[in-house]
Amino acid sequence: MSKALIYLSSRLEQRAAEGSLRTLKPENDLVDFCSNDYLGFAHSVELKESIRKEIERYDALNGSTGSRLISGNLNYTEELESQIAAFHGAETGLLFNSGYDANVGLFSSLPQKGDTIIHDELIHASIIDGARLSHANRYSFKHNDLENLEAKLKAAKGNCCVVVESVYSMDGDEPPLQQIIALTEQYEANLIVDEAHAIGLYPAGLVSELGLQDEVFARVMTFGKAMGVHGAIVLGGDVLRNYLINFARSFIYTTAASFHQVASIKMAYEFLERSQSAIDTLKTNIRLFKDQLNTSALIDSSSAIQCIVLGSNDKAKTAAAELQRSGFDVKAIMSPTVAAGAERIRICLHAYNTADEIMRLTSAINRIINE
Repeated sequence: MSKALIYLSSRLEQRAAEGSLRTLKPENDLVDFCSNDYLGFAHSVELKESIRKEIERYDALNGSTGSRLISGNLNYTEELESQIAAFHGAETGLLFNSGYDANVGLFSSLPQKGDTIIHDELIHASIIDGARLSHANRYSFKHNDLENLEAKLKAAKGNCCVVVESVYSMDGDEPPLQQIIALTEQYEANLIVDEAHAIGLYPAGLVSELGLQDEVFARVMTFGKAMGVHGAIVLGGDVLRNYLINFARSFIYTTAASFHQVASIKMAYEFLERSQSAIDTLKTNIRLFKDQLNTSALIDSSSAIQCIVLGSNDKAKTAAAELQRSGFDVKAIMSPTVAAGAERIRICLHAYNTADEIMRLTSAINRIINE
């Protein structure tokens, strides 16, 4: 075995010994309490049919044939960017092939060496990866801690970006956006909000829900969660859009999304505008879950993401396995994905979960964690 393979094997063995080795799991028939399909769009026959009809209206190619700067740009795509920006109350937007591409492109190109990125410690990994590529100074602040954020702002150099999520992916809670905006304005920093997990519960995102869209520098919206499709958009001003077209490498040097993907995004937005009943049902299911759960280990969250901290990989895996044996698709979230000591089971609620399913799930959780 070569030195490289010996090294790779040793790293995998270390992960296995720590109880944190990741593996791919096949599909199952368990009740879904783990996917990000909060409103059921990915399951929707109606949305699927509208996508089919939209594709049939156009004589489009199977693939886009190249990057958007060479042969892969369409009038349809640019019109959709304008429509999405208007929906969210933004000046303009630029589509990316995925949320990961959007964050890596934005944060690797916007700040430069000598600038500063300050992010919540629980921010998406894609933002951290993009920030590392920028060579900017990077600081994290304690989760939702305004005093700690201000201390980092006082130390910032160059152009400063502050980055938060509107709903955090592993805790499900929200940041104090209005107070954060006040701080960024005081220290002349640019606030960027990742809204990946907010769309759905808040149709246009939390920033728009609070009427703060004119107070943030940029927003990242992703479509692979409650929207039920795939891709992402960076929302902001015309100058930002033109800058990303010229400097965001994950936009410049990749084949553009296919027409099918772009049409799916358009139809998902149209579907969202007539899905208030699904949003109301999701909110009802969130309340029911929280009312029925009997544990102080539940992280306070009003979103579809509900997490119960168990404190070790073994405890999280054991609880998840028992819930799976009871018929519920619940996953353990282990370190290093979360910090050591914060290992948990993560429950994702959906508009299509029935009251009976939620009651049976909470009963099983109460029994397992209170034994």
